[in-house]
Amino acid sequence: MFNTSLQMSLNCPSHLSVSVTRQRNVCKRVLNPVLAMPPSSVILHTDESGEFPEFRNSSSSSNASLSSCAGSLLCHPNTVGIMGGGSVDSTLSFVRKLVHLSKENEETCMPFVLCSDPVLNRELLSLERNSSSLYSRNARSQFDHSPIIENLLSKRVFLEKSGAQCIVVPCHISHSWHDEVFKGCSIPSLHMAECVSRELKEAKLKPLEAGSPLRIGVLATDATLKAGFYQEKLQNEGFEVVLPDKATMEHTVIPAIDAINRKDMEGAQILLRIALQVLLVRAVNTVILASNDMCDLLPRDDPLLKKCIDPVDALAMSTIKWAQQAVKEGT
Repeated sequence: MFNTSLQMSLNCPSHLSVSVTRQRNVCKRVLNPVLAMPPSSVILHTDESGEFPEFRNSSSSSNASLSSCAGSLLCHPNTVGIMGGGSVDSTLSFVRKLVHLSKENEETCMPFVLCSDPVLNRELLSLERNSSSLYSRNARSQFDHSPIIENLLSKRVFLEKSGAQCIVVPCHISHSWHDEVFKGCSIPSLHMAECVSRELKEAKLKPLEAGSPLRIGVLATDATLKAGFYQEKLQNEGFEVVLPDKATMEHTVIPAIDAINRKDMEGAQILLRIALQVLLVRAVNTVILASNDMCDLLPRDDPLLKKCIDPVDALAMSTIKWAQQAVKEGT
């Protein structure tokens, strides 16, 4: 029921749905009908122009209690702001991870505000996937990213004003401009590359070869690798970073992304397996799969996935830990 209601809400443009009580007494402000949302959550979906729907006055006592909270939609100390990324599906997957991990830790899922913009989704997905072609790679340096940065910045400001006490971005390519987007932000943000680097550090891994440094492989689209933030955060934790060489990128990774674009999933799986094996033979302890497309490509029981780590999982776990700490400090 949760998955169905959430997905329908996110796919329905121009609406705001609010729920803040444990008894599922739901307060809605809607421009289009949607199903009830989980407790303590707000989801905002912009229209095709990228604009937010206007909030309307309501005589509801629940609405009054929300609007009286210093102008914020939510005012819990552990409220998380979630900035949607390249696709609604990947954002939904992150929210499901939060719910699952909350249950595993015997916690009620924290309040959250989720902002999803179809215009931004298309721009980010196009940049990430199309940069895999050799032509786009050469032209990428001339691409003007300022509209994307401004869009991300507007979402950050909205989440701040909505009562979020921490912001997370479950999107790899969006982290290319993380410093610019969150400069001057009044609340903390969790950086996905920092989360996965810290998780690997805490795992106390041993080098596969005696006397060698700990090697971590990173497999991602060309756009994410060129941004360099995974390399930077891993090196800050003392890891040696191993990236696909030029031949591997040109003959396996880039063709795999192109195959996904053509919906040739079988061909993409074969190419991804080759790319992973090439990294693993270079004595890496594990491979960070920094691409939602790649993480979703192989079956869950594929042996190669046991050698990989999904940064979105690390971000979700760090979000849970932050929320737990925020509650302790708030009480």
